[in-house]
Amino acid sequence: MGAATKFSLLLVCLLAGTMSPVKGEDPYFYFTWNVTYGTLSPAGVPQQVILINGEFPGPNINSTSNNNIVVNVFNNLDEPFLFHWAGIQQRKNSWQDGVAGTNCPIMPGMNFTYHYQVKDQIGSYFYYPSLGMQRAAGGFGGLRVNSRLLIPVPYADPEDDYTVLIGDWYTKSHSTLSKFLDSGRALGRPQAVLVNGQNAKGDGTDKPLFTMKAGKTYKYRICNVGLKNSLNFRIQNHPMKLVELEGSHTVQNTYDSLDVHLGQCFGVLVTADQEAKDYYMVASTRFTKTVITGKGIIRYENGKGPASPEIAEAPVGWAWSLNQFRSFRWNLTASAARPNPQGSYHYGQINITRTVKLINSVSRDNGKLRYALNGVSHTEAETPLKLAEYYGIGDKVFKYDTISDNPSADVGNSITIQPNVIKFEYRTFIEIIFENHEKSVQSYNLNGYSFFAVAIEPGTWTPEKRKNYNLLDGVSRHTIPVFPKSWAAIMLTFDNVGVWNLRSELAENRYLGQQLYISVPTPERSLRDEYNIPENALICGAVKGLPKPAPYT
Repeated sequence: MGAATKFSLLLVCLLAGTMSPVKGEDPYFYFTWNVTYGTLSPAGVPQQVILINGEFPGPNINSTSNNNIVVNVFNNLDEPFLFHWAGIQQRKNSWQDGVAGTNCPIMPGMNFTYHYQVKDQIGSYFYYPSLGMQRAAGGFGGLRVNSRLLIPVPYADPEDDYTVLIGDWYTKSHSTLSKFLDSGRALGRPQAVLVNGQNAKGDGTDKPLFTMKAGKTYKYRICNVGLKNSLNFRIQNHPMKLVELEGSHTVQNTYDSLDVHLGQCFGVLVTADQEAKDYYMVASTRFTKTVITGKGIIRYENGKGPASPEIAEAPVGWAWSLNQFRSFRWNLTASAARPNPQGSYHYGQINITRTVKLINSVSRDNGKLRYALNGVSHTEAETPLKLAEYYGIGDKVFKYDTISDNPSADVGNSITIQPNVIKFEYRTFIEIIFENHEKSVQSYNLNGYSFFAVAIEPGTWTPEKRKNYNLLDGVSRHTIPVFPKSWAAIMLTFDNVGVWNLRSELAENRYLGQQLYISVPTPERSLRDEYNIPENALICGAVKGLPKPAPYT
């Protein structure tokens, strides 16, 4: 039994006294987080960062499928705050999603307790502050969901399990970056790339982030928590065997490096079979004129000698990254969070109910930079969309389906600034096309769901392109890159009731409107389809003071 599995079991035993007394209920894990400001120099310049219990990055959440996670968050900042649990599907429970369209913020000096279940999923994820540009100050951390002991994974238990959070970094404060964007300016180029909140200097003073024993195999969970750039990740002299991608077991190909786009997470196995010394983990920006590189140190136990200063360069061009995407395949024979094989779900045989094409665009509204999807640049309403819908006043706050499912190519020539909400009928099978007419690489994330990434190709999409779809073993995941002048296609069943955020993972684009919300209403107000609003739910905006709707039954 590997150390990671032993540690997971130990946590369950230690917390047994705090579990719910209901017989047979899944385990509960309780956390209390104090969110504060602090001053650190992650890129060599003192700056304000967001700490969780004094930590930067924040603490890892180590859980197992079906565990209940309870996090009591105390906001000790001077601004509103929310946590979002990226990739956690929150079945029937968008109340816990932690984004502005579903939740009222935790005000300064107040607290809120999140309670969600990591149900029927496994994999590597992360959490982060979702309001404004707060992610630029930190407040993020790893979130892993291990497979239950009764469900086998398609590889031997690793010696240990490590989380690697990579991301570009700005030395200006998050409030300053917000002011840049509010004034119509762009973010510009980041100043650094960090690996777990630091960048190794290489002068002999760096402490190792991780330690490996010679001959042992380790699992590394690599997530891009940055703001602007795709990153290429590699470990000196150590190939990586990909075993998991955003909650799905993959065909186990081996890579010398991996392009990790914004919001993405990979799980890889690395064997300590080299000379016992230090080695660099390297993350460097992709698709940029100037390459910015960050490093972290892995040390062999009892190893002698510093890491070599010679670092392999990252690949050039996005065609390499597209080919790597095409090499990712769903492991059809592996079990997921349930005992049935991943490949028992034949998504390619389901008839498409509706096709929605989303074209991203950039323009200037009254001289200020704005980003849009199908000509609508999303702005947050004073009342969270989910609350307005639940209290029956949605028509006073927003309108459904203001964008076309099949927009013209010039849809971005003019934009409208308003809440952008699409309504999908419950349990329909939807095809979404992302068409990128810009020169930069996009990365999109969908809350509350995993989808099948079936194709990415250069050019523009037409129905004839469906003949090129991977309808057998496309990976089930929750983010997808879209390369310049290219399109990407995803397919999924909208079977999770709630209001869910679909957004660009580029922080500047999201902040300035390149996102929307998807409403999947329950046909009847039934607990079969959706949980009731939590008793501790924060109430704000136009619903404040209104009588609470009758509970679901």
